Order: sequence, then C-alpha cells, then structure tokens
Amino acid sequence: MNTLTRDAAQRWAEHLTPELMERAQRALVIKAISEFSHERLLLPEVENGGYALRGPESTYTFDARIHPLHHWVVDAQSLTRTVRGEPAPLDAQAFVAEFADDLGIPAQLLPTYLEEIASTLASSAWKLANNTLSATDLAQADYQTVEAAMTEGHPAFVANNGRIGFGADDYAAFAPETGQPVRLVWLAVRRSLALLSSVPAVDEHELYRSELGEEELLHFAGELAGLGLDPVDYLYLPVHPWQWMNKLAITFAPDVARRDLVVLGEGADEHRPQQSIRTFFNASRPERHYVKTALSIQNMGFMRGLSPAYMSATPAINEWVAELVASDDELCACGFGVLREVAAIGYTGDVFHALPFPSPYRKMIAALWRESPVPRLGPGERLATMASLLHRDAEGRSLVAAMIEASGVNAATWLRSYLRAYVRPVVHCLLRYDLAFMPHGENLVMVLADHVPVRMFMKDIGEEVAVMGDLPLPADVERIRADVPPDVKALALHTDVFDGFLRYLAAILAEEGLLPDAEFWRLVAATIDEHAEAHPELAAAASAYDLFRPEFRHSCLNRLQLRNTLQMVDLTDQAESLIFAGTLPTPLAGAR
Repeated sequence: MNTLTRDAAQRWAEHLTPELMERAQRALVIKAISEFSHERLLLPEVENGGYALRGPESTYTFDARIHPLHHWVVDAQSLTRTVRGEPAPLDAQAFVAEFADDLGIPAQLLPTYLEEIASTLASSAWKLANNTLSATDLAQADYQTVEAAMTEGHPAFVANNGRIGFGADDYAAFAPETGQPVRLVWLAVRRSLALLSSVPAVDEHELYRSELGEEELLHFAGELAGLGLDPVDYLYLPVHPWQWMNKLAITFAPDVARRDLVVLGEGADEHRPQQSIRTFFNASRPERHYVKTALSIQNMGFMRGLSPAYMSATPAINEWVAELVASDDELCACGFGVLREVAAIGYTGDVFHALPFPSPYRKMIAALWRESPVPRLGPGERLATMASLLHRDAEGRSLVAAMIEASGVNAATWLRSYLRAYVRPVVHCLLRYDLAFMPHGENLVMVLADHVPVRMFMKDIGEEVAVMGDLPLPADVERIRADVPPDVKALALHTDVFDGFLRYLAAILAEEGLLPDAEFWRLVAATIDEHAEAHPELAAAASAYDLFRPEFRHSCLNRLQLRNTLQMVDLTDQAESLIFAGTLPTPLAGAR
C-alpha cells in the first residue's frame, strides 16, 4: 500500500498560503465582477463616484473604468467587501454562492462549479508562487517558456482551470504552467477494432516512422512478438499518462486482458503540455507533430475526451481547409497558414461502443497528430501563443507592452502589423468563403520578427471550423457546413474576435497608456477598409455581413458554462447553443 509521508503531503500544499490565496481570491473576484457585469448577469450601481454591487449578504464597492464593448477594468486595490456592514475578506466561492440565482446556476450543478472555482484559485496560487519571469523576460523568451508562463487561462471564463479529476500530484506533473516534461504512454490497439485516418500525404508507415523512428518501432514490434502477437495486427496510439493510470488500466481492463489493447510503455520523446492541457509539444524533437490526447477530466464546461467516430473526418477537413488557404492569394500575402491535424486514431472495440447510445466512455481512447509550426519558421522568426498578448506578470506589467518596447516601433505601427496578420485573414475567409474559425488566443500561434507579429498559424481546425454558406464541399467534409441565421454569421468576427479577444487587448493598451481606445478601434476599422479596397469584388458579401453595423447580438460564454458546467454546448450544433444578452455597440461604428 502506498503511503504519503508528512513532508510529501505538505509539498503539494506549499503554495496554499494565506498571502497567496488572498491575492488569488482578489484577482478572481475582480474577474467575476468584470465578466459577469460584461454579460449583464450582474448590474453594479454607480455610487460615490465608484460602483457598488449588492447581494443578499454582501456589498462590494470598487472603482472601475468601462472601455468599449462594455469591458470592465476594476481597480484592484479599490475593491472592498462588507457583510452586513462589517469588513469581510474576498472569497470567490462565497461570491458565486451568494449570486448563484442572479448567475442562473442550476442548484444541482452549483457544487461542481464551486469545485472548478476552487481549482482555479489553487492554480492561481501555484502560479503566483512559481511563475517568476517578468514581462521583459518573456518578451525575449522561447516558444515553450512563454507557453508555460501564461497565468490567466481563458480571458472570459471565470472558472477556467477546473481540471476536475486531477490530484495535486497530477497538477504538478501535467498542468501546462508547471512546465514539466511528459513522456506519453503508447498502446498497441487491435487494427480491426480501431479507426485510423490521415491526409493523403501521410500514410500509416510514414506517420509512425516520422513520429517514433525506426528504433522505437522495432522495440514496439518486439514487445508484441514477445507476447505471441503479430505486429501487423496492431496500430499504435499515444495516450496521456494520467489517462492510462486512472481510466484505461481500470475501465478497459477486459480489453487489455484480451490483448485488444497492449501497453507498450513510455515513448522516448519528452513532451510539454500546452495551454489546452491535453495537447503536447514535442520538446525532444520540435519538428515532430503535436499530439492531442483524450483526457477524461472535467474542465471549463466539457469532459475533455476525443471521439474516434467524430475524428475520423478530421484529417479530410484539415486537408480541405489547408488547400483552400494555400490557394488563396490574399491569405498567402498575409502569411496566414493552418496547422493541419494530419492523422487521427481511436479505439472502438470496447463494450461502450457496442451500446446503442453515445457516452463519454466512447471518447477515452483516441489521439490526433497536428503539424508543428517549427519547421515553417524563417530566419530570425520565433513563435508565441497569441494568448500571451493578454498576459500580465506578477507585478502587473503586460507582455504586449514589453513586446512593443522591445520592438523599437510605436504601438500603432506594431498594432497595424498584428491586425494585418490576424484580423484581415479572418475577414477575408468570412467574406470570400463564409468560412469561420474559432480564432481565440489559444488557437493562434504568432510568428514574431523583431518582437512584432508578422503572420499567424491557425489550429484546432477539425472541431472548430464552419462553412456558413453554400460553398461546395467534398462529401467527407460536409460535416463542417453550418446553417447559421444571417444575424449570427457576423458574430464570427464581432463575438469571436472583437469581444472574445480584441476588447481585452485594447483595454490593456489603453490602461498602459500606449494607445487610446478610439485609436485602437480606428486601426481595426482601417484594416477592414484596406481589405475592402483591395477586394471590390467582395462588396456584396461585405454589405451582407455588415461588419460596421451599429450593434451586434451579445453572445455570452460564461452564461453557457453557468447553465451547464458539464457540457456547455452541443459541438454538433454550436450555433443553437448560444445564449444572448441584448446587444453590444460595435466599436467600429464610429471609428472611421
């Protein structure tokens, strides 16, 4: 029986100190006030030159500035809480519990959401204790150092580091912010009980040779032969170590005993978990593919599984999108590219796939391989996740400000290059093809030259791309066609880009004194106008999308998670899952 010594037990709680937790609580309550007010779930009142938010027991008072898109920036030190008139500490769980009715959290799901809040606080405390790199340091850092240094998680979701299922030791081993190397566990899966699909240029043998090498393949074949099994009868599938230990070795014990699944051990390469937590970058051989694995933990509104059936079309979808992007002169001129998911594999021989209804158990043994951006870098170029533009270090200094300072150009010049790399390709895809991505910060990898973003790689294509018009599609790609109401189509820019990312970036630049809000949005408008001038043939599409409309429907992310923290949207019909709260004024409307 494993025992835990006192010293070992205490090690997992070293970051859980009153001082660090107080800082984490303050930051999360501020985010809750800001984002729930943005989504009009809470309505702070103007009082004594500041704001007051009153609940059944507590009153919160604070100073704040409201930027375009109803974006609240709360002054951190001004926030106070009183309970029945007496000063009280800030407590994010108490905040959520007190305002649960206003937030619309179903009673049966409130404990789950509070658990995600606690986990988010714990990870914040760990980051405060361990992530010591300054914004200036990160402006010079390599790709994976920046990736591991991110502290905020998704900018909109309040409970964004739930990770229900991870223990404290799992967090230390597998959370992206800990930056620990991970060796994936490899399984042999019986070929007749598995689905493997790939893009035309990557067949099975090329995939495994390039990802494992000849020596590893010979070792795996020897392991199978030693059990009296023929390697020809098996495919190889990488799994997350946590998944093997906590799910597969137990829940799929009969499959292992039948030799339908054969554990081969850890791979030779060291990987680094990315911000999406179940995707791994190959640190030993950066030119090799990312690996995305099934991970049966509950995080930010979803169980993070992968469906073999759903993923079987992923390579075909990626190939179609990549060919479209590569054949478009405008996208090529912007340097826009996609990181293809070139192969996917899943096991279907378990009892759960034999049942007549779907379940999360069908999503526990699967993986895909995505291209690495490293081989596509030019001289002097480096990479960083676009999410890093919203990062602030422990002293509150923003990484984007440090990047601009290091670049030697002014903020407006820096922003023009960034918008050409990011906004212009998204606009072009919408107008030319009715093609929408999910272009949030974690889904884009920036290519930087002299600290300035000059081009972008889009990823997560298979699950998060949609064609919203009648563009002809191959039969095996038809899944991505979405029947979207006309007033929702433009939300691919208004919600996903403007509200989902640029409102945060604009506020940071304004708060840092680098660029006023009006100038920021004038440059966004100019980027769209420059595209229109270059493409008069798209005037009718631009008129139909009406990107400069005075207001757009306010689609709310937290409302989705609060309504159902276990599965916030139906991935097969995401548009129908949206929740709206009135409209938001389009910041472009008066920016020309």
